[in-house]
Amino acid sequence: MERLVAAVLAAGVLQVLLATADDHYLLSRIAFGSCANQSAPQPIWDAINKFDPQVFIWLGDNIYGDIRRPFNFLGKERTIGPWKNAPRFIPSSSSEMLSRYNSAKNVPGYLRLRAKAKVVGTWDDHDYGLNDAGKELSAKTTNQRLLLDFLDEPQDSPRRKQDGVYTSYTFGPPGKQVKIVLLDTRYHRDPLSSDGSVLGDSQWSWLGKELRGPPSAITIIGSSIQVISNLSGTTGPLFYMESWGRFPKERDCLFKLINDSKRDGVFFISGDVHFGEITRYDCAAGYPLYDITSSGLTQAVEKVLPSPLRFIVRFLAWFTPSTMRVKNQNCRYRSCTYGEPNFGAIQIDWDASPVNLKIQVRDINGLPVTGVDISLSELQAWNRTIKAGQDQRHCTLEVKLPWIVRYRLAILVYSVLALLLLALVGLICAVTLACRVCLRKRKTD
Repeated sequence: MERLVAAVLAAGVLQVLLATADDHYLLSRIAFGSCANQSAPQPIWDAINKFDPQVFIWLGDNIYGDIRRPFNFLGKERTIGPWKNAPRFIPSSSSEMLSRYNSAKNVPGYLRLRAKAKVVGTWDDHDYGLNDAGKELSAKTTNQRLLLDFLDEPQDSPRRKQDGVYTSYTFGPPGKQVKIVLLDTRYHRDPLSSDGSVLGDSQWSWLGKELRGPPSAITIIGSSIQVISNLSGTTGPLFYMESWGRFPKERDCLFKLINDSKRDGVFFISGDVHFGEITRYDCAAGYPLYDITSSGLTQAVEKVLPSPLRFIVRFLAWFTPSTMRVKNQNCRYRSCTYGEPNFGAIQIDWDASPVNLKIQVRDINGLPVTGVDISLSELQAWNRTIKAGQDQRHCTLEVKLPWIVRYRLAILVYSVLALLLLALVGLICAVTLACRVCLRKRKTD
């Protein structure tokens, strides 16, 4: 216990030192993650600590602060089905949010990480206060303070005076600088169906200044929701997920801003979806834009099913069309997604010529499940390696796929349901017929 207390005190000292030495701190190992339920076991911190990151980035759902109500098909409060009349999620009180943050902050593995790494981050919906919420949430000001306290943000930080938790950090000496830009995709976001704004005017203005500012060798943009992938374009109408693709005008503005800024070395990291993958878009800027999604530290899509049935999730992930997903020999599964607990790992080899980035999604044991090796020269507009007509798979948006491809998941599911319904009707008819035959035979006897 004494060692743990000493580690926490050391973490505070380290945070202060790093905060004042960002300009000269050569950064070569970064970890990131999202979706950590404070009430669930969190053994993945052992693997993250073994990776020994200098910086850890929270990408949202750092706690699950809202209240999830049970599925109710019947009764006064129905939370699911076409007859739904009550919300599945409701906000919790600020005192309950604080309690959950305290639980998360005192997880032993996370305490060890804080003792040796600088921890930064943004939020997503569940730590913002409510599932899928945007600017309409009334508790956002109070919850912003709670998040910044969790991140040990200094009391005089500009983040405590602005509307939203967006911020940026710069590490490293000139020529080897890494800029980390963290977006707030909640505080100013319009409703999902509006195709309105994700960032809001003030954050857009700030982001423009950040990207047009002094150059850096690498710029990492952290978004709580996916930027490149728009799986809702191929999973609908069965279900929809949040992403920048749900706001196509805003995403186009983001890509245009990166392109117009002439900034090299930009890529995205994201969370939210409860699985890990790497996506890529080749037709937005002068070089390929990558989005490395790591989700989640505890929450994962395969955990909704018993182990013997998890192959169904993997099959559906493979069967769902994805024009942006990077598929290569580094993938553990054929779908190149990973639906169990995971974290993101970035390694920068500054001694290589050109500089090399190894970016991976890793499992609970710290082993890679998907990854890419990127030469920094590939992320420079002047050295564009993709020619017209080459690798068009990463230039076709999901919503532009032929309808029979785009909706093949829905076609499969509805076909299976129709077959099951027909089988059920057939079974009922067969049982009815058998009963009639038995009755006739009894009457005859």
